[in-house]
Amino acid sequence: MIVNKKYTIAILLAYLFIGVEANAQQTPAPKQSVAISIEGATAHLGNGEVIENSLIMFEDGKLSFVGSAMSRIARRGEKIIGKGKHIYPGFIAPNTSLGLIEIDAVRASKDQDEIGEMIPHIRSLVAYNAESKVVESMRPNGVLLGQITPQGGRISGTSSIVQFDAWNWEDAAIKIDDAIHLHWPTTFRKGKWWKGEDRGYQANKKYGEEVKETLVFLRNAAVYDSLAVTKNPVLSAMSGLFTGKQKLFVYADGEKEIIDAVTQIKATGVKEIVLVGGHHAHKVIPFLKENDISVLVRATHNLPVFDEDDYDLPYKLPNLLVDGGLLVGLQNGTASNFQIRNLPFYAGQTVSQGMEVEKALELITGNTAKILGIDDNYGTLALGKSATLFVSEGDALDMKGNRLMNAFIDGREISLETHQTELWKRYEGKYEVK
Repeated sequence: MIVNKKYTIAILLAYLFIGVEANAQQTPAPKQSVAISIEGATAHLGNGEVIENSLIMFEDGKLSFVGSAMSRIARRGEKIIGKGKHIYPGFIAPNTSLGLIEIDAVRASKDQDEIGEMIPHIRSLVAYNAESKVVESMRPNGVLLGQITPQGGRISGTSSIVQFDAWNWEDAAIKIDDAIHLHWPTTFRKGKWWKGEDRGYQANKKYGEEVKETLVFLRNAAVYDSLAVTKNPVLSAMSGLFTGKQKLFVYADGEKEIIDAVTQIKATGVKEIVLVGGHHAHKVIPFLKENDISVLVRATHNLPVFDEDDYDLPYKLPNLLVDGGLLVGLQNGTASNFQIRNLPFYAGQTVSQGMEVEKALELITGNTAKILGIDDNYGTLALGKSATLFVSEGDALDMKGNRLMNAFIDGREISLETHQTELWKRYEGKYEVK
């Protein structure tokens, strides 16, 4: 049979376009062109304050009024009736590999690490996939910003902070190369069962050696001359740590590791340290306060790290640290990327441990923005800051109440549709009870 070549190409192109349309991401929203006024909602500002009957206005991507709806100020532009609803700053997900991993089980879709132990020059931002379907699925729960962080090695690389509605990483970036990530050696390690070792924890006999290697690397970076004839991109990438331009995120859980890491790293000249994990941070609160160390604790929906820990320590740890006067934020830890959309519910879990609701909200808004160094523009609802916020039907820290009506990033109203909502709409009639 003779087949018309042009006809065949046309059919193939048609199938191609159908496939692209079926799997395409939501088109990023255009720049805000009309002022927006949201009136009557309960506004949770992200700094502990609440305005019951609020008026929130923004234009050109910036908040132009944050106050009471009783104010006589003229309403501008498009009006959104918020009576009975709630307004929140966009939630921020620190220490995440969103956009670097699409499917955990598919190696070709994983780009979160590189070969090597000391690789601070590896930049996560250039590998970030702004069109990731996993990233898109964060937005319906109010997670609108994230710190994209590399994994693997002792010094994993350099992170950057992005917003979750963009064509590419250049458009997404809001703070480039904000921090370097160091996994401090552990005094205990799990046995390598494949080598015949016991599966339980055992002493790490190389702890001292590994600490020494880490400190030698940091000292070399501290004295590296960027004007040297022979360039060293690895050491050069660390320079921001010693000028205060970048922060060092140190991953440590045990009491000894936390004290060793903070004490010895500060001695090398690193200006700002953030503790990540900190499972036993509650045991050294005075030490952390004295050294001005903020903490990003693991998500509350986790098991204890050590056998001797209270069974509910992950639930109550954020509260213990906040009560101790530390600056605390929540991060997803080692859980899969798709679980980051549960970030508001991790914060909500702390309320059951006695934390005030607005303080729990700060764990994923104002506090995290301060820890990441973006609080001048994000994390709270305040005059002149970015209009990155959303309107929810109820309490956004509760699964029943977290139902978004509208969401905005830099004043742009973004789509809340994802491949998950499309599938839900497609199949909801198939399984509904008749």
